[in-house]
Amino acid sequence: MRTAPPDLPGSHTAESPLDRALTLMLAGERDAALRWAAAVVQHDPSLPSSLILTSRLLADAGRTEAAIEGFTLGLKRAIDAGNLPLAIAAIGDLRALGVDVGEHLDGIAEAFCAGSPRLADVATPPPPPLPHLDEFQTLSSFLTGPALLSKATEIIHDASQEYESVAESEPPLITPLPLFSHLEKAGLRALIECFEMVTVAAGKNVISEGEEGAEAYIVARGELEVRREIHDPEGDETVTLARLTNGALFGEMALLSRAPRAASVVACRPSILLVARRDALEAVAEKRPEVGVELAAHCRRRMVANLVRTSPVLLAVPPDERAALVERFETKVFEKGERLIADKEEPTGLHLIASGEVAVVGHEGDNGESFVIATLGVGDVVGEVALVLRRKASADVAAVHPTVTLHLPREDFMALIRDHPAILAGLYLLAVARDEETKNVLTMSTTTVAEADEYVLV
Repeated sequence: MRTAPPDLPGSHTAESPLDRALTLMLAGERDAALRWAAAVVQHDPSLPSSLILTSRLLADAGRTEAAIEGFTLGLKRAIDAGNLPLAIAAIGDLRALGVDVGEHLDGIAEAFCAGSPRLADVATPPPPPLPHLDEFQTLSSFLTGPALLSKATEIIHDASQEYESVAESEPPLITPLPLFSHLEKAGLRALIECFEMVTVAAGKNVISEGEEGAEAYIVARGELEVRREIHDPEGDETVTLARLTNGALFGEMALLSRAPRAASVVACRPSILLVARRDALEAVAEKRPEVGVELAAHCRRRMVANLVRTSPVLLAVPPDERAALVERFETKVFEKGERLIADKEEPTGLHLIASGEVAVVGHEGDNGESFVIATLGVGDVVGEVALVLRRKASADVAAVHPTVTLHLPREDFMALIRDHPAILAGLYLLAVARDEETKNVLTMSTTTVAEADEYVLV
């Protein structure tokens, strides 16, 4: 029976011989990179990342036939590993060499789509890690030029023959993937065609906090950190929010809004990523609406997962009841300057900010100057003052950037607080504090907190 290779999400993250090969390749030291990459294939022919890297180096050196053999084998090994992103990376390399990849795309989609007989909730035990760099035996440094290329070609061919010897055996089961395995075969095939492969060096910023983005990424192989700058009067600090490994999807909130990135994502190992631009995904969603529906549903699930960790509304609900609660919310997108809540009007409901930023804008007198009372971001609640204190809004709330919220209509809010009194207690204290803050600002002199001229309320 074919076994799943090591490149699985959650595998070891210490520096490895393959990291060294990627670093050398990115530095332009291709002979040295090939010695390391081909040696990894020789040590473990089931490792798709080393097969793909070795094949890429062979392709760059003009050994097209060997490269195609290696990429094809790497793709098959990636599927067996349940590593859809790495399989898609191999597709990009094959396409660049002029190979018709239609059959390969069908094979990937068939393996990972909804209803695939290969999908099962399995957890493959991780294989033994590769030896440490100091213990790993690379190919001889005397191998250079054509001799090195011939040796690498031989290693790829031997790995391919080994795979073919067990090709008729039962293929390993693979774990369903969020987003992708919810799609039928045709929709999944269309979606994966949107992605392109990029290789990044350790230390490189893939996403920079504060920049506007229009791309989503998947980690095919590597490790990255999500970092956010915390600004404090006592000094700025960089906080690591998460660590991303094989199979992780990130940056997808840019598909819902054009809000500035909420955090930076930095490669802490040489990494292979897939990237899809918003316009490409929108084109697929237009042709195949089911893809658009699943993309939106996935982004919503991610928003909820993030808010569960930060929102006082969701934290006040017992964990086993949160899923049912979230179903009451609807996703809303607001452009810059668009009002979520209008001054002196009844609010439509409660908003949980999932992405972006809003400004609470007060007005001094009937024709007075407008000014910003406060700005609120991800995890914050707006609309609670008017809802809890049972009155009309005392300020505008407008999007500073394109912003996404989870909105709970007024009637559902009343039902929510009947079912969960703890939420009402927390929101009441927050509403009173914010109401007091607003009153204090409105009774100040003409010195305003912040000018609001830049916000064109619509």
